Amino acid sequence: MTFMIVTVAWAAHIRLFQVIVRIDDCLALLNLACMMLITFLPYTFSLMATFPDNVLGILLFCGCVMVMGVIQCLIVLYAFSRPFLLNEQIQISENQTFYKEHILKVIMRVPLMCFIASIFSFIFFQLSYVLLAIVIFLPYISRSLKWCRNKETPDSMMFYTYLPNEPLSKERVEAFSDGVYAIVATLLILDICEDNVPDPSVVQKQFGGSLVAALQVYGPEFLAYFGSFATVGLLWFVHHSLFLHVTKTTRFMGLLNTFSLAFVGGLPLAYQLTHEFPNNSRNELEAIQISCVIIFFAGIFQLAIWVVALYNEQETLHPYVRYGGREHVFMLAKLGLYPCVALGTFFLTCFLSKFSAPIFHLMEITVPFAFLALRLLVRAGLALIRQTVRAPTLPVHPSSSSSPLPTGRLSQLLSWGRPAI
Repeated sequence: MTFMIVTVAWAAHIRLFQVIVRIDDCLALLNLACMMLITFLPYTFSLMATFPDNVLGILLFCGCVMVMGVIQCLIVLYAFSRPFLLNEQIQISENQTFYKEHILKVIMRVPLMCFIASIFSFIFFQLSYVLLAIVIFLPYISRSLKWCRNKETPDSMMFYTYLPNEPLSKERVEAFSDGVYAIVATLLILDICEDNVPDPSVVQKQFGGSLVAALQVYGPEFLAYFGSFATVGLLWFVHHSLFLHVTKTTRFMGLLNTFSLAFVGGLPLAYQLTHEFPNNSRNELEAIQISCVIIFFAGIFQLAIWVVALYNEQETLHPYVRYGGREHVFMLAKLGLYPCVALGTFFLTCFLSKFSAPIFHLMEITVPFAFLALRLLVRAGLALIRQTVRAPTLPVHPSSSSSPLPTGRLSQLLSWGRPAI
């Protein structure tokens, strides 16, 4: 929940500065104060996790969010007092007051929820956690209520809302995702540097001064590190390939991307778990299965982004990855590889629990080679389809012998495997 709420704050910050396109010294200082409070949020979550029965952590979090809401309102009021700071659409509008009031209402929704949560923390603090979780799904709850009332948002207000189909900056989503992947990779490197460097005195006493013999003890840790780093790198590669073909992102796609990143953030934990427990123990089996679940959900949410993009493919995807495009099947195979392999590894370790660690590490090592051969495998599979599934030969009438028969969707399917020109 920590990662999700921080991402909600990040998305709100993006939306705010899509309205305010220029800043001066005053806005820069107000934004700096807002960023300072955002960076303090993880500390409040640590207090909430360490002392779940103490309301101080919830009060600190809610207080930070409410102050952030006040600062963002000050940013809006200051920007509207100097219209040259706003985007062109609002600058030329005759209803700037209406726009300002609408933006302020949208901004204050989350601080208001946190204010209610802080009150309930004194009465029934478990309910406060529920209210904080609602903050994550507030746009979708609001959308559902409007749908039940048959009330649509006016087009004039679509530029600043929390609707699931609202356009979101593709470049900012990619930049945020790249930052998360970079941090996860850094954590893996820090973990192996901190925990897997032998003590000089131990090397001298137990291994006769042989550093090579001492490092052999850390063999499983190194294997887990390289496998985990390859997993992070390939998930980033798939993410990059996906957004390379996306032309526009929506808020719902951003939410799915956040879910995927949340599980990617758990990969350092998976790395630590896979070598923390004794070999062939029950704990080792469960740790490996948890790692498979983390990798599965990190990949399946990437696949879900693509499925949602296909729903509005005319607006969100390049033509060659749409249904029937020349790269459609290859993109499906690329996005589905990690979820399928992780799920298969999970069930395989259930049946062959004694070999769970070798199976898991073999999966991590072979998947990169599968990516290298993926396009070849897709073409081979489509070639097999061409051989096994052919259009039936129909009798040709003499008068129409010169007219070719249409191949329909089969020819379109077979064209997927052809190389791009």
